[in-house]
Amino acid sequence: MLTRLAIRDVVLIEALDLDFGPGLATLTGETGAGKSILLDALGLALGARAETGLVRSGAAQASVAASFDLPADHPALAILEEGGLESEPGEPLVIRRQLRADGGSRAFVNDQPASAGLLRALGGTLVEIHGQHDDRGLLNPRGHRALLDAFARSQTGAVLAAHARWKASEEALAQAQAEIESAARDQEWLEHAVAELTKAAPEPGEEASLAEARADMQKGARLAEELSAVSTHLDGSDGALAQLRQATRRLDRIAAEDERLAEALASLDRALVEAGEAEDLLAAAGNAFAFDPTRLETIETRLFDLRALARKHRVEPDDLAALTQELSARLERIEAGGAGIAALAREVKLAREEYVEAAGALSAARTAAAARLDAAVASELAPLKLDSARFRTVVETLPEGQWGPAGRDRVEFEISTNPGAPFAPMMKIASGGELSRFILALKVALAEEGGAGTMIFDEVDRGVGGAVASAIGERLARLAGATQLLVVTHSPQVAARADRHWLIEKRSDGLVARTGVHVLDEAQRREEIARMLSGAEITDEARAQADRLLAA
Repeated sequence: MLTRLAIRDVVLIEALDLDFGPGLATLTGETGAGKSILLDALGLALGARAETGLVRSGAAQASVAASFDLPADHPALAILEEGGLESEPGEPLVIRRQLRADGGSRAFVNDQPASAGLLRALGGTLVEIHGQHDDRGLLNPRGHRALLDAFARSQTGAVLAAHARWKASEEALAQAQAEIESAARDQEWLEHAVAELTKAAPEPGEEASLAEARADMQKGARLAEELSAVSTHLDGSDGALAQLRQATRRLDRIAAEDERLAEALASLDRALVEAGEAEDLLAAAGNAFAFDPTRLETIETRLFDLRALARKHRVEPDDLAALTQELSARLERIEAGGAGIAALAREVKLAREEYVEAAGALSAARTAAAARLDAAVASELAPLKLDSARFRTVVETLPEGQWGPAGRDRVEFEISTNPGAPFAPMMKIASGGELSRFILALKVALAEEGGAGTMIFDEVDRGVGGAVASAIGERLARLAGATQLLVVTHSPQVAARADRHWLIEKRSDGLVARTGVHVLDEAQRREEIARMLSGAEITDEARAQADRLLAA
């Protein structure tokens, strides 16, 4: 629901702040007072084209801000989320648009920059504006199917789910057929590749393990030569250890002769112990580095074979096992392809039959609802001085190529304005006044189905008066029980039905003209309705008639 509209420097409006509430509100005023300016300003906030002519003469820029209170499940909130904009639960939605005199414009939603396209998307869910040149809302055939479904309380979920299953099964069949056709062309190569890979039987991590073992063996071969040379110096009768032991024995015979000799002997003893430990460590290392040349050759052959296979198939060695499984599966699909394709084709046939059944039930519900809607609209036409007109809801089955998740029907509202005249789309054959009344009749018949939270009728009573104007007022009041309704009107019968009444006036100081809007109290409202009844000079008879209208 629209709660507030703030306008600055738009055409003749210098500054204007309007607060709105639920129910029916009317805007009246003399011709040329600027009623259309309010609609232009609201349209600017809702993403309409930014015309520089909207900027008040002498002002640098125009701005409009519109605030809306929305329920938690309002579709506008989903649009905000999809657009990456934040909204606080329970807080109003504020749309603001600025238009510079040089033509540049900026838009904001809750003080976050937004595009005019996003504003238009939001506006479509927030406000319906019905006027003589409106080509949106009820006049757009693209929305007629959804409106009929809402009127019929149709359960479209079964059709949506059946369509998704049907298309998913078709996609699976097409993918399987494409895979089999592609694989069949390479069957000979696949058979050779699978045989080669299966024989090799590669395992994940095998290449790294072989490379590590090979490196260890190569390192052992290199170190073994050095250890052999070291052993030559240490071992044997002429080796360092034998010479050290012989020197120790000789010194032991004379060590008692001198303290220094005894100390030297102790040092030699310690050296013998360390040398013995070194000898043991060298032996252990030699055993660890020992390798079998045949084993090394086997490891190298396996490693080089794996790497060659990986290069051949353009994968990493660790991916060879997965590649074996993948190619084997492709080969199996070729061999069992006929049976698999037949099974998938049966699934497609079954899914299509389920969709046709669900869509047929939905079509029947739409056809029945169309008859009820036609009757409901027909009952509204005569009181609105459209008694020669006819309304119908066309429900046609589309070609199969156009069937979709919403069913297989095309739905469009059509009218015939004169006896014997052919039916045609509403916007193509109705005049401005007739079109507005047709929209009103349809909205009353549809009640609140598919409507935005705020609805605006621009001069729906144009060219009518008396009983017809009263009928329009009664229907607007009835419609306002379900949605917020703003009506620009010249009819006192409509104005008298309002819950709130605004007067739009244009004033001039001789240099500058300004448009203002103010809410009328009961006395002011009586005077305005009397003016609408009598014209420039308000008579007592007009006031009395205004009292009767307000009392009714």
